[in-house]
Amino acid sequence: MSFRRAVAAACGLAGGSALLLCAAESREYFGDNRGGRSKAGVGVLHAAHPSPWAPGNHSVQPSGYGWDNNWDKRDPTSNPRRKERSKEENSSEAENSKPTATRHIFLIRHSQYNLNGNRDREKTLTPLGREQAELTGQRLAALGLQYDVLIHSSMARATETANIISRYLPGVELVSCDLLREGAPIEPVPPVSHWKPEAVYHEDGARIEAAFRRYIHRAEPKQKEDSYEIIVCHANVIRYFVCRALQFPPEGWLRLGLNNGSITWLTIRPSGRVALRALGDSGFMPPDKVTRT
Repeated sequence: MSFRRAVAAACGLAGGSALLLCAAESREYFGDNRGGRSKAGVGVLHAAHPSPWAPGNHSVQPSGYGWDNNWDKRDPTSNPRRKERSKEENSSEAENSKPTATRHIFLIRHSQYNLNGNRDREKTLTPLGREQAELTGQRLAALGLQYDVLIHSSMARATETANIISRYLPGVELVSCDLLREGAPIEPVPPVSHWKPEAVYHEDGARIEAAFRRYIHRAEPKQKEDSYEIIVCHANVIRYFVCRALQFPPEGWLRLGLNNGSITWLTIRPSGRVALRALGDSGFMPPDKVTRT
């Protein structure tokens, strides 16, 4: 019997709950420092006991964290004053205060910019960055949607990106917002040793959270038709917004990657349900135009 067939037979006999034998060629998968090495050049990994992936137990246990229907504090059924009123009044108020429209929010990361600038106004888009903004504008226009507003960070690279995109969306109002400026929203987990000091998280985090509360929420009851809004800002802001909107741990924001000029599409239903329809989409760009600076 060949060595590989012998190893395969041993794996089948031992089962996943006891030990795993892997041939020497598989060391790259597990890493050089994982498991012991026998004289025969075979790595041994001892499974944890009891194993969550033992035979007959192939499902992951729920985290225990449910969905907060009132995450944006706009759930009409959560109004405490309604308890003091009659059923007829409550029913009428609930119908009038119930959102009926869906909000579509397109979060656009700014295009590639000059990293050598000392001040914000010097960090303008590179020639490639301007091409990327053109492609993003073309993509948004090609979707054929009636956009309501184009909001952008007041930083130079986001403002320039938004101005280029707006050429393809005539008639859409441009609005600048300081809350959307780049920053460090919350200390990431796992930690990054070269990242920002605690004071910066404290200051930037409050501002970026304020931006989230201003722009990411279900529609107001007075809004009768679905809306399509564009926000041009920065990678850290978008990543934090996505984690918060989906009720994922916000400290995981740094685990998400976004290309320059990419499109992230959030949908917020009248019920408050949130869906991520696209994350960092840049498939509309030729491969040689895609960057992540």
